[in-house]
Amino acid sequence: MAAVVTTATAPGRVNLIGEHTDYNDGLCLPIAIPYVTTVRATPRDDGRLRVVSAQQDGPAGAWEGTLADAGPGRVEGWAAYAAGTLWALDRAGYDVPGLDLEVDSTVPVGAGLSSSAALEAAVAAAVVGSTGRDLDAAVRRDLVAVCRRAESEVVGAPTGGLDQSAVLLTRPESALLLDFDGADPQVVPFAPDADGLALVVVDTRVSHALTDGGYGSRREECDRAARALGVPSLRRATLDAVEELDDDVLRRRARHVVTENVRVEQAVAAIGVRDWTRLGLLFSASHLSMRDDFEISCPELDLVVDTAVGAGALGARMTGGGFGGSAIALVPLERVEACRRAIDTAFALAGHRPAAHLDGTPSGPATLV
Repeated sequence: MAAVVTTATAPGRVNLIGEHTDYNDGLCLPIAIPYVTTVRATPRDDGRLRVVSAQQDGPAGAWEGTLADAGPGRVEGWAAYAAGTLWALDRAGYDVPGLDLEVDSTVPVGAGLSSSAALEAAVAAAVVGSTGRDLDAAVRRDLVAVCRRAESEVVGAPTGGLDQSAVLLTRPESALLLDFDGADPQVVPFAPDADGLALVVVDTRVSHALTDGGYGSRREECDRAARALGVPSLRRATLDAVEELDDDVLRRRARHVVTENVRVEQAVAAIGVRDWTRLGLLFSASHLSMRDDFEISCPELDLVVDTAVGAGALGARMTGGGFGGSAIALVPLERVEACRRAIDTAFALAGHRPAAHLDGTPSGPATLV
């Protein structure tokens, strides 16, 4: 009898607004996008685990071992995300049988669109599905913690939980309001296309990674700012108190977080009344804050934002952890192609690599196929 194959998919994500707020107990507003990582899980009877990727060639494209081989410090490269998820599933009490896992993906790597969380969630969903369990609400919440532990403890990326929540909990045609101070996620209907608008995603092709030090340094600076303010996290800080900080760097880092949380609240309100002009202005204000106060933008991201707005976008901002990756723009449908051409021309004139244009349609979460 042929082995039963379990297939799961998990999407990439775009964060509409709320950057570097998750690990500060703050607010974020992500959507899933229509690019997915697919994992096919086939049982094997020797108890071993093997993961292969269609995106990797040669020996680097496969990892094989046991759960004991999958823990912190044991695996390098892309396979650490997959093997780490297997290890974290086992630590969380899930049954992890012997499996062959085949990975394929359309989520761009290094684009700040959460390819790592998509891989973790697809692996986790496939393994759980292979044991006969459904991805009900409780399991999805568990898997957020599992995938976050894999990335923080095995991979060594100090993520705040935004990405894993986005790829496991979002819904089609909706954003997800995440409150990392303990409140339950809230579904926020988000369908700008109904009002003649598109969310355009532009991958600058400047590689982005959460393990290269920049992300960790910003997190450490936020912790220092919170200590200087005498609060448990920057979610508890006030703007007046932040402006009194003596350290200019800590003041600017904290100012971004405090004002970004306000912008998330205002964005949810704007979406609720379909005030897309207001949402666009909030996008642009968020980008300026990330560029000037948090200092996580780059020339390519700034060029996308400036060019998109100049070509008719209601607003634009970088999205994701920064230091490269992608930007988003809210653009009238009749201006989308002109906006993309303007960005292509601006990149060519600046001597940058051509950008990649992606679809930002709000899509669904990780699922069993």
